[in-house]
Amino acid sequence: MGSPDPAKACEGSLRIPEHQQGAKQRRRGWRRQGFRLLERSSLLWKLMAVIFAALLFCEFSIYYLVIFRCHWPEVAPPAHSGEQAPVLRAMVLADTHLLGEVQGHWLDKLRREWQMERAFQTALWVLQPEVIFILGDIFDEGKWSSPQAWADDLGRFQKMFRHPSHMQLKVVAGNHDIGFHYWMSSYTVQRFEKAFSAERLFSQKGVNFVMVNSVAMEGDSCSICAVAEAELLEISRLLNCSREVRGSGPCGAGQRLPPSAPVLLQHYPLYRASDANCSGPDAAPPEERSIPFKERYDALSQEASQKLLWWFRPRLVLSGHTHSACEVLHSGRIRELSVPSFSWRNRNNPSFVMASLTSHDYALSKCFLPQEDTVLATYCGVAGLLAAFGLAHAGRWALPFLSGWTALRTHRAR
Repeated sequence: MGSPDPAKACEGSLRIPEHQQGAKQRRRGWRRQGFRLLERSSLLWKLMAVIFAALLFCEFSIYYLVIFRCHWPEVAPPAHSGEQAPVLRAMVLADTHLLGEVQGHWLDKLRREWQMERAFQTALWVLQPEVIFILGDIFDEGKWSSPQAWADDLGRFQKMFRHPSHMQLKVVAGNHDIGFHYWMSSYTVQRFEKAFSAERLFSQKGVNFVMVNSVAMEGDSCSICAVAEAELLEISRLLNCSREVRGSGPCGAGQRLPPSAPVLLQHYPLYRASDANCSGPDAAPPEERSIPFKERYDALSQEASQKLLWWFRPRLVLSGHTHSACEVLHSGRIRELSVPSFSWRNRNNPSFVMASLTSHDYALSKCFLPQEDTVLATYCGVAGLLAAFGLAHAGRWALPFLSGWTALRTHRAR
């Protein structure tokens, strides 16, 4: 017998059993699979982080970034005195149109009300106004809503437009709150005034505000209109008395209002033929500006407008209703500013007015809110980025699978 070949003996001793080789390959495969799972999990967290960042920016941060750029206008001190009179800071918005149960889709309500709540709460925190005025059409269906629907809408409004106790919120009625003149009733008027403690005259820091129920300025002597006009005439008398020397004339020596021309606040604008002379980024679209206004529908009648100007001789008129901005001079000297809608449902670029007022002067500026198409473009851009990122990684994951499938088919073909 020959002696065993040393090379073969060495080869036999170094050969790894087949079952051990299989175990090694399985462990290697598990490690690769675990690495892929870890890679996929890491990618998933990255995608979730991008989505969260987009939501945080579009639903919270963008309001702060935009409103931080707004500043209160400065009121120059009187020329005859170096002393600065107390300045009242007022925030004025209009036409929130909270959707109701009949015409309001739940998703539309959720989206629009969230936008208005975030914008309003951010503005209060950043700007700290002393008084907030809302110029009517708070609700969209107040003119016909049932008692339960009204209570629901009012509760949502109080949540959205909550404010600290040191800030005052004042409102005037709009046609969607109590109905157009032919729908308005004592019930809807009283319901509105009970909910908002509506008042006709408000004075603070020497500034007088007259809040007009412009829906009742129809001029047809209806019972609601007659009461409203009687209240306004009494306020006119008080304001005229404040300009007289104390103790003289029919006013006597009673308590007086500050001797200051008032600011008129109402829903309907004073009469104007159209928005043809209006301009600016938040004016009506060019194709709508030349459409004639209907008296008592788009604006007050000429007669009612003249009455208000004669009775109060205001230094400033602030109105809503048209959903677009416009500045008009009445009698060549009385400035009226139509405040655009505060709702993204009515405008791509809502805004509100910031007013700094003293007893004899005022200054106005406008604060624009984030444009809705900017928010939508941000979401679309993030969605496109995520889709491209996901497809790129899906290709990487599919490559090992496709390579293995190709090798298996080649082996079978042999």
